[in-house]
Amino acid sequence: MKEALFWSQEKEGVRCELCPHHCFLREGKVGLCGARKVRDGRLVSLNYARVAGMAVDPIEKKPLFHFYPGARIFSVGTVGCNLRCPFCQNAGLSRFFDDYHGDIEEIDEISVESLVALVERSGGEKMVAYTYSEPVVWYEYVLEAMRACREKRIKNVVVTNGFIESRPLEGWVPFLDAANVDLKSFQQEGYKKLGGSLDPVKRTIQRLFEAGVHVEVTTLVVPGVSDSLEAMEALSSWLSSLSPEIPLHLSRYFPHYHYHEPPTTLDLLHRMREVATKHLFHVYIGNVVEDASTFCPGCGKILIRRSGYLVERVGLHGGKCSHCGRSLWGRYED
Repeated sequence: MKEALFWSQEKEGVRCELCPHHCFLREGKVGLCGARKVRDGRLVSLNYARVAGMAVDPIEKKPLFHFYPGARIFSVGTVGCNLRCPFCQNAGLSRFFDDYHGDIEEIDEISVESLVALVERSGGEKMVAYTYSEPVVWYEYVLEAMRACREKRIKNVVVTNGFIESRPLEGWVPFLDAANVDLKSFQQEGYKKLGGSLDPVKRTIQRLFEAGVHVEVTTLVVPGVSDSLEAMEALSSWLSSLSPEIPLHLSRYFPHYHYHEPPTTLDLLHRMREVATKHLFHVYIGNVVEDASTFCPGCGKILIRRSGYLVERVGLHGGKCSHCGRSLWGRYED
């Protein structure tokens, strides 16, 4: 057990202040995420140092297409989530505490020091992604790991739903190199179906971008949640107001967990991309087998060719287009 950060004492209980839910919890009760509990009058993290999954992945799997393309990244994750997406692709992890009634004692503990050593021995580039379930509900461990990794010049990446309060986010910002934020919907009605709200996620994206963290955004195009062309127009226009360079990944939904609508049609995905590319330079379609190459926004020449997870830089040198010299937004060389 580890005492949690970001909570306050109230009459007859405590108030968690990590995410916008602001769960009020009495003794022995657990937050909506399943990972934070009141014990002896104090809020503790149940999943601190509990590692449910590790792997060395292509960085494109996060997905990050403009952050050291072709790199291999050490990925690590825990259990629990502060949203309740009925179509969750990792429900065994995200809903570990409730739907799957998992026993946290069955998950191995890995200290921060051991995690850093594993990353250094992994054979990939010196970078780690906190992913698989929601890193926000693993906050204390992730923060300590980020600090330790920064000391070893290991890059830190989060793959997150962005549903976090401002103060906790500021704790991460100095140690973050990149983030992929899962923007579930650009309509409040869509977020209500997932047990969340839109504005905190927009705030997270904006803050990370303004802090100089490399940001890419993913939207899973789900029937009845995020399949509105009008909402995609608004989403891409808003992202463009931060920068038209921010990459947007539109992923294809497939039925899973408690959601059984038919898969997103390829026609809708292509129409979504057409709408988004009116505002953004780099819009990719995911969970499909088709070209996901990167082109120069200036001259249109291909810069990075992708076939699945095979990545080849064909027109990019020193982060610039070899044909017209325009810089490609992102990080490519140290």
